[in-house]
This record gives sequence, structure tokens and C-alpha cells, in this order.
Amino acid sequence: MGRTWSNLMVLTRIGLLVLCCVMAVSLWRTGRQWTGGILNGMGALLNSASAKPEAEVETHHLLLKQVRGVSELTTAILTTESVIPTRSDRTLGSYVIGTTRLLYIAHGEVKAGIDLTNVGPNDILLDENSLTIQLPPPVILDRKIDVEKSQVYDYDRGFLGLGPDTAPELQTLAQQTTLGELVIAACDHGLLEQANERAVTALSQLFNVTNQYEFVDIQTQPPAPETCALP
Repeated sequence: MGRTWSNLMVLTRIGLLVLCCVMAVSLWRTGRQWTGGILNGMGALLNSASAKPEAEVETHHLLLKQVRGVSELTTAILTTESVIPTRSDRTLGSYVIGTTRLLYIAHGEVKAGIDLTNVGPNDILLDENSLTIQLPPPVILDRKIDVEKSQVYDYDRGFLGLGPDTAPELQTLAQQTTLGELVIAACDHGLLEQANERAVTALSQLFNVTNQYEFVDIQTQPPAPETCALP
């Protein structure tokens, strides 16, 4: 009877030991899964936090590329034809003894627009479903004389041909004067304002077609005062 009781106690201890081992293993596995879940959750949060700025950077880069791609659509062009008179005097002391006059018919072209390559990341504002773009001021992009259409209309050295023979110099002076008048004509005909309007139209159509933004605001600036000043 005593031996049977002793064996029973041994079996009981062995059973308790096995049960403790099973519980320990179970707790270890549970703790590992719990720790792994926390680490995975933290990793997901970190990934999502880091992905948002990266996505915003990519969005700004794409918007800049789209904006800069329509630069030519903002260009307004004005062609002019004008008669430019020039003169040169021959003097003897303080007296004018002869005058040369040249009339030059000039055909010119001036382009105004907005250099959209100057639009930077700080000029683009994204706010949920709205997009705001601040454009730089319009400028004179180019001005030139069509030398094939332009010509000397009249060249006169005056009485007895006493005026100086300065045809090349007077023609160059006429062309320089024409370039200055092209800027004045562009400003007088509102060419810079047309460039602003074209930019608003082109960019609004670009982003409204995609239906990506509910509200698109293209903000323009007036031309700088020195733009219309003579060079």
C-alpha cells in the first residue's frame, strides 16, 4: 500500500512537470506572436509615415513637369510693320553743311510669355482636392526683325550729296530703334496680359481634364515695371 502511494506521488509530480512545460511553451509562443504583432504594427506605421512625404514629393515633381510642359501654350506673338526714319549730319565747325536721311521699313516680331521653368515647388500648393499654382510675371521672350521683309525705302544724302555716306550705320540704327519699339508695341497692345490669360487657360484645361482636383486656382502676376522699359 505504501509503495503504491509512493508511485502515485511520483506520477503526479511528473504530470505537473509536463503541464508546467506545456504552459511555458504556450506562453512563450503567445508572447512571441504578441511581440511580433507589435513590431509589425510599428513597422506598418513607420512605413505609412515615410510613404506620405515621398508620395507628396513625387506628386509635386509630376505637377512641375506638367506645368513646365505647356510653356509654349502661353506665348503671345505680335507682328509689326513700321517706317523708321534716321539721319546723320555733316558739320563744319558748328555748322551743318549736309544731311543724310534714311527711311527703313521694318517688319518685326515680338513674343511675350511666362517662363514656366521658373515655377518651383513652393509655387504649388496642394490642399486635399484643391490645387493652387502661383505663376511668375510675364516677360518679353524674344524680339527680332525679319530682315528678308525689311528694307531701306529711301536713302538721300541731301543737296549736292553733301551728307555723309553712312547707309550701313543708319540702317543699323534703324534696326536698333525697331527692337525698342517692338517692346513698346507689345506693352501697348496688352501682349503681356494675353500671356497671363493664355497661361491660366492652358493650365486650367490641363488639370480640369484629368478631374483629379475639384478646385484649380491659377494665380498670375502683373509684369514687372522694367519689362516695358526701353533697353
